[in-house]
Parts: sequence; C-alpha cells; structure tokens
Amino acid sequence: MGGAVSAGEDNDELIDNLKEAQYIRTELVEQAFRAIDRADYYLEEFKENAYKDLAWKHGNIHLSAPCIYSEVMEALDLQPGLSFLNLGSGTGYLSSMVGLILGPFGVNHGVELHSDVIEYAKQKLDFFIRTSDSFDKFDFCEPCFVTGNCLEISPDCSQYDRVYCGAGVQKEHEEYMKNLLKVGGILVMPLEEKLTKITRTGPSAWETKKILAVSFAPLIQPCHSESGKSRLVQLPPVAVRSLQDLARIAIRGTIKKVIHQETVSKNGNGLKNTPRFKRRRVRRRRMETIVFLDKEVFASRISNPSDDNSCEDLEEERREEEEKTPPETKPDPPVNFLRQKVLSLPLPDPLKYYLLYYREK
Repeated sequence: MGGAVSAGEDNDELIDNLKEAQYIRTELVEQAFRAIDRADYYLEEFKENAYKDLAWKHGNIHLSAPCIYSEVMEALDLQPGLSFLNLGSGTGYLSSMVGLILGPFGVNHGVELHSDVIEYAKQKLDFFIRTSDSFDKFDFCEPCFVTGNCLEISPDCSQYDRVYCGAGVQKEHEEYMKNLLKVGGILVMPLEEKLTKITRTGPSAWETKKILAVSFAPLIQPCHSESGKSRLVQLPPVAVRSLQDLARIAIRGTIKKVIHQETVSKNGNGLKNTPRFKRRRVRRRRMETIVFLDKEVFASRISNPSDDNSCEDLEEERREEEEKTPPETKPDPPVNFLRQKVLSLPLPDPLKYYLLYYREK
C-alpha cells in the first residue's frame, strides 16, 4: 500500500508532499509528522527507503505507508486529554505522533501481538525521549505497550475516546471493535478492504464513513491455551500522576509561556514557522515541433507566448532571479530554548535535570 505521493529527500520533504496531495490537512497533524522522523523507526540498513510513500516490513516489524498514517491521523480528530488505544501498535511510530497531540493528561495505550516488536517499540520510544528536541516542544503523552492479541482484550477494560486497528478487520469482529469506544468516540480501522471511520453517536448509534480502499494483512485469530480458554489481555490502568510530576509539567509549561512572550517582544509578531527551503525553479525548455502539411513533413520550431523570445531575454530573466533570490545559506542548527532556559535557572543541578526528564541533549 502507498505510492500516492513522491518520495522525499528527508522527513520534511515527505511531509510537504503529503500536504500538497491533501493527505495532511490540519496543522496539528502536520506538526506531529514533522516532529518525529520516520527514518528513526527503520532498521539502519533500510533507512534509504524511509521517505518513500511505501509500507515497510521486516520480520514482525511493520510500518504502513505515510499516506495511510496521514489519513488515519486526520480521521481520528485527536485533541489534548483524550484516551487512545492502538491495536497492533507495532513500532510505536503512530502512537508517538498521537502522544504529541494528546498531551500530558491523555491516555496512550497500545496492544501488540509480538513481544520482539514491543521491545523494538520501547527502544525507539526511549531514543525519541532522550535525543529529540521535539520532546521539549510538545507536552508528550508517553505510550504504554502491552503484549497480547487485540481480539482477546478483557471485557471489563475501560473504553476509549479514540481507537485505531492496524490490521484488516473482518465483518464478524466489527461489533467487538465498536464496543471498545466511548460514546462520542471515533474508531478507525481497515474493514473489508476499506479504511473506515466509525463514530459512536449514542449507546447503540453509529455513523460510518468509508475513507479509501486499502490492503492490510488480516487480524491474527486468537490461539487458545491447552485448557481451551483464551488468554485475556489486561490493558494498563489509567495512571494517576504524582504531585511531583504535575509540578514538573506546570513548571515546564510556565517556562514555555515565558519563552513565547520573550519571542513576541523581540520579534513583534510572535512565533513564526521556520521558512521552508524553496524547491528549484524548473525552466521551460524550448520545444521543437514537427509539422505535418499534406504529405510533406517539416521540422521547425514554432514559437509560443510561453517561450523566451531571445537569448538576451533569457539572460535578463536570470539576472532578475538572482537579484530576487537571496543566496542559499545553510540553516542554523535548531536551538532548544526550553533546555537553555532550564539550565540557566538558579536551581540545584539534580532539579534542573529532573525538569529536563534527564535527557541527554
């Protein structure tokens, strides 16, 4: 599945292409996609394919195509503070992007069948938290993953505001999936070869919308134990944050507001998105046209209004472009203002590093 948009040279260019093709349509989703580099979730030897709009699978590790994840993120209509359940959570790439939107008071759970993939996801999550500046730009809802078959979730588990299933769901399991939702919640899943959005509008009322045709591997059916009983999956309880943790969230939030106010005072117009690089301008080529006249063939150049009139005009246009376009300079490395501000505070070092979640940079 995939191939709907052109490959990018890096993560930002891939997102540019997804935006241009209207797969990414909202600012929140765009920010989440830009904050997490897709290549970080690939094995080293396969990273050259990370920015192609293609699915990737190696053993039990799997990533859907970027266009699919874009449609899923848009369809989920995520908001801060919601609860999210990812069925077939895989590498944790989607769960981490969702966590950037849910914020510190959301719930972010994932169920994955393969224990080796759970371990892989935890490694990638740890790498993101320790090394990515995006962690400090957002208030993050850290995903929590459990091993098990998503068709064996304990019936007494909590319901969720948002649910996504990353494997093909058969019609016989549709009701099971719907029952995982709270009233007002949204379920997105591949149902009978269509990516489908189901909204629970009441205790027994639903709205269904088909998004696009997809091809997903089907859900793996549960394997019963020797006793004939299924192994029920117990989802994590909703964690209650400690007072210490709440204080850290509040302090970091206050510092971010101070940084924003300082930036507004300095620039006069608030924070702006960093200008994106301009793509190379593609010049029109002169077209040689073959003309058929009766039974004779003449090869000649036919001028048209879009062609340059002369070499002098072309040279003049080139000079004008050079005057308008500033010389390309290498962008400065991004500055982590939150980290700088915390480290400058008159506090004991252990408290500073606690506020920074003991991150490496």
